[in-house]
Amino acid sequence: MGCCNTLCGLKAGIGAGIAVAILGIILIPVGNNIIRETVTKESVIEPGTTAWDNWVSADAPVYRQFWFFDVQNPLGVVENGSKPKLVEKGPYTYKTRYLPKENITANPENHTISFLLPAGAIFEPSMSVGSEEDSVTSLNLAVAGGYKLLPPWVLEAAIKLNNVSLFQRRTVREILWGYKDPILKGTVGLFFPYNGTYDGPYSVFTGKDDISKVSIIDRWKGEKKVSFWNNTYCDMINGTDGSSFSPFLDKKKPLYFFSPDISRSVSAEYERSLNLKGIEVYRFKLPPLTLASPAVNPDNQCFCTDSVVTKNCTLAGVLDISSSSGQPVYISLPHFLHGSPYLVEDVEGLGPSEEHHVTFLDVEPTTGFSLRFAKRLQVNMMYGPSKIITVLKKVKDYTILPIVWLNETAALDDETADRFKKELLSRVDMLETVQFTLIGLGSAASVLCIVAHCLVSRNNNKLV
Repeated sequence: MGCCNTLCGLKAGIGAGIAVAILGIILIPVGNNIIRETVTKESVIEPGTTAWDNWVSADAPVYRQFWFFDVQNPLGVVENGSKPKLVEKGPYTYKTRYLPKENITANPENHTISFLLPAGAIFEPSMSVGSEEDSVTSLNLAVAGGYKLLPPWVLEAAIKLNNVSLFQRRTVREILWGYKDPILKGTVGLFFPYNGTYDGPYSVFTGKDDISKVSIIDRWKGEKKVSFWNNTYCDMINGTDGSSFSPFLDKKKPLYFFSPDISRSVSAEYERSLNLKGIEVYRFKLPPLTLASPAVNPDNQCFCTDSVVTKNCTLAGVLDISSSSGQPVYISLPHFLHGSPYLVEDVEGLGPSEEHHVTFLDVEPTTGFSLRFAKRLQVNMMYGPSKIITVLKKVKDYTILPIVWLNETAALDDETADRFKKELLSRVDMLETVQFTLIGLGSAASVLCIVAHCLVSRNNNKLV
């Protein structure tokens, strides 16, 4: 009778243990739903959410690091048609995007929110190799611009009248932010005007009605597409601004984002997982196909706007943005990474590197927040042969010459990382722990009951 009671108790204990384990297993989808609901709620761009706090904040500084290409043989290029010899000089670092968004306006009728991004740049001497007054020998912006925009005889007269040449020596500050040009009689600079200007307005989806659309750009400057490329595909504004994406990332799917710097949308592909201050992130990188020639990537055909300079659209690695910027500027990756070999061969001093020159995003996969990024671009201008313009008579072929490359980068600091882990990820971890604790307790109880049953059976056998 005692044995029967013991056995019945053991069966009940095993049953209870199995029940607890089954309960834990049953709660997995329930817990997963709770996790999804929690993350979804915190990812909506509205007051009171984690996404809102990150979105409106300007706490994490964004830095722009500039490396200039100092031309060592300007006379040799002009008088003998020599290859330009370049020496990289930098970084010269500025803090940007330190100003909060302005004119934030909710549009509940279509679940979007609108805003302006103010632009500003503050020089950071401690993060730079020298001062803004350091001088660099670089392409004369007015001459290079005039080569493409003006009749040759007009440019030749302007060059002689103002006693200028193909190259000039200017300070870092002047090249970036502007100087009074003798030919154009106005202010010229690669990023002029910048301080006091705005990017946008943007209108992005909040994710309130559909979390898969969170942060996706609905309109930029009031339009759903750009009008620079005269093509439906190339004019698309596709994806977010790169600062965040929809939660629960699928690493097999690319991330899409729009970059106003290059006037087009691009995609990034998963490369690997990393640990960033105790947080797992997915690294997404710009693939080589982004700026591939149309022969390799037919989708890029509509980005080819000059068949002569691009050698019948076979040139890879360069994007002509003159239609959007109003200036004859060519954008590439630094040191012509992923570009046609002759781009590097036409000059001396370049060394493209995947590690140092590729653009990447480190995105937390559960929330879709970009926690670290590096946007790397190179600004180039073009000059070529001419029978009329004296400073170009020795030039043998079209040359796309690097002027400066930049790394726009930001990463969450220790305080932000701790807050992120505490406020959001800790809740997710807690829910997962509850699930697996229930399974573990149930399994342990079952095992203990089975062991006890074996011991009791052994003792009963001895008594018999």
